[in-house]
Amino acid sequence: MADQIWQVSVTFTEEGDRTRADAMLELADHRFHGYGRAKKAPEDPTIPLIGQDLAAARALSDLSHQLLHAAAERIEQREGHTVNVHG
Repeated sequence: MADQIWQVSVTFTEEGDRTRADAMLELADHRFHGYGRAKKAPEDPTIPLIGQDLAAARALSDLSHQLLHAAAERIEQREGHTVNVHG
């Protein structure tokens, strides 16, 4: 059984040939919000799922970078010096 579960929600907004994804993670002490966008080229067929896939991947990537940054800040506070964390 897991000690803790994090749930990320991803919502999509479609505007013409553009798709926006917002990835949200709410923890007890912090809220993270990643976002990503995708744009359909005029010659591409209209398949909304592809735009959602791309936008979601970019939003989750943004979210993961924020988590890495937050982890680095916590380590720095504890250790008292600058650290570099890599994803």
